[in-house]
Amino acid sequence: MTPPSLERSPDHPAPPPLLEVRGLAFARNDEPIFGPLDFHVDAGEAVLVHGANGRGKTTLLRVLAGLLSAQAGTVTIDGEPADREAISRACALLGHLLGHKGELTAEENLRFARGLFGQRQGISPVSALAAVGLAGFEDSPARQLSAGQKKRLALARLLLVPSRLWLLDEPYANLDLEGIDLVNRLVAHHLGRGGAALITSHGAYATGAVRTRTLSLDPQTEAANAAEEPTHG
Repeated sequence: MTPPSLERSPDHPAPPPLLEVRGLAFARNDEPIFGPLDFHVDAGEAVLVHGANGRGKTTLLRVLAGLLSAQAGTVTIDGEPADREAISRACALLGHLLGHKGELTAEENLRFARGLFGQRQGISPVSALAAVGLAGFEDSPARQLSAGQKKRLALARLLLVPSRLWLLDEPYANLDLEGIDLVNRLVAHHLGRGGAALITSHGAYATGAVRTRTLSLDPQTEAANAAEEPTHG
């Protein structure tokens, strides 16, 4: 029996998922890439996207970020249709193309992002850089940073902007073990404050005391989308 403290009355229904996907499908040149998919992501959890190369993991994140249009299906954010404004407000994408302006310094890149997407309360471009290990690189042009440092700059942007849903495509690429641990800690912290994450990766996954589920894009397991996974860590 549900404890009385957890019971919900009709006057207090459960909140909708942060992200909910129904019947989402994508094709390129009439060739199906993925779908139809049905899954959701709640506040406070990470969903790990598995699938062989070419199964559409990156494409899925690009569709959810509003960069590609699906052929079928619906996407809602907080129970409302995910139009371009809602996506821009709620989602932040970290992809293979990190989106830095090479001629701008690390701090200037973050100030540019702040002007577009706003700033999370209690953090600044300088403190975001320090949090990802880039203290002292504030005035370094982005084009002069190493691949790992550029990835850290992208992580600093995630910390700075107020997006609740992180769409992370191979976030561990170009990072050493310390950087992988940094990603895990940032994800755990983001989930702990009510955010959520959709993560693709061939290797390490978010760890710690976080709610973790798996979404498979492989044909033989698509029917069991978002099956429960044990918490890692």
